[in-house]
Amino acid sequence: MGAVRAAYIEQLGAADVIRYGEIAGPRPGPTDVLVDVLATTVNPVDTFVRSGRYPTPMAFPFVVGRDLVGTVAEAGPGAPGFRAGDRVWCNSLGHGGRQGAAAEQAVVPADRLYHLPVGADPYAAVAVVHPAATAHLALFVHGRLRVGETVLVAGAGGNVGSALVTMAVRAGARVLATAGARDAAYCARLGAAEVFDYRDPDLTAKIRGAAPSGIDAYLDTAGVNDLERTVGLLAHRGRVVLLAGAGTRPVLPAGALYMNDRSVVGFVISHATPDELAEAAAHINDLLARDALRPRDIEVFPLSAAADVHAGLESGELGGRRAVLRTDLAPVTETPR
Repeated sequence: MGAVRAAYIEQLGAADVIRYGEIAGPRPGPTDVLVDVLATTVNPVDTFVRSGRYPTPMAFPFVVGRDLVGTVAEAGPGAPGFRAGDRVWCNSLGHGGRQGAAAEQAVVPADRLYHLPVGADPYAAVAVVHPAATAHLALFVHGRLRVGETVLVAGAGGNVGSALVTMAVRAGARVLATAGARDAAYCARLGAAEVFDYRDPDLTAKIRGAAPSGIDAYLDTAGVNDLERTVGLLAHRGRVVLLAGAGTRPVLPAGALYMNDRSVVGFVISHATPDELAEAAAHINDLLARDALRPRDIEVFPLSAAADVHAGLESGELGGRRAVLRTDLAPVTETPR
């Protein structure tokens, strides 16, 4: 294999440890697919992996990045269903010993690669596949959502939050949402039945008024994790799904949990099995094919800007915008080795 340009690290650390330049091209195994990468993106978990906050096996130089959209260059004999030229996507590289997506080419295990629906915008798709898979797992695997239930999405204006609203509404749930006042109209357009300002001092009372029988599934994408308040809002056998807020240390109201068959469960997408990810991918592809799943706001960068994008995400400069890093754009700079 020849050399490829990539965003990579040679040690753990802050965003400025990311280098951009040529490294040896990836070598696929018999059950792998070699993908010519069109674009990748940056998720909070990518910054955790890069910094060492989320320990995971890696070999240096380590290519950063979780998600990609691209075109199959070649498929191994143990990768049926893929052939050169297929447009594909993946959202589970860059951890668990797998090299990342932020390169001109990437190797993807066949059981973690999915076809992109015909007509889907690849750059919009790469921006949504990670938050949407997180939302699917939260609702259907860990949240056990059923038709007719009432869901509350905290942080509904964000990337994961908006995917949660979209999926829950389409699954037949009644969705309540909390968000900033400026995001209320957006959440309503996604299908939320009622949207509450998360800063409202009467928020708890208003949620109770909107769901007098209780919340069946409560999902807090903002990572506040105020279980003392939240558990009291649950219905009989209601569930709280934790998917953010690694540094929180909430009070656990044990009596209110076990006396009402309620539960609290947490997860990270990195622990999802290939089968769970494939189920999520099928759901995501259905929504993409229907143009029912779109990023709210995209900002496009060349792949060489990966370090700046990591820094911008960590500092909050990106806000709710999704950064898409394209391999076909002229590089800003190349880090000398």
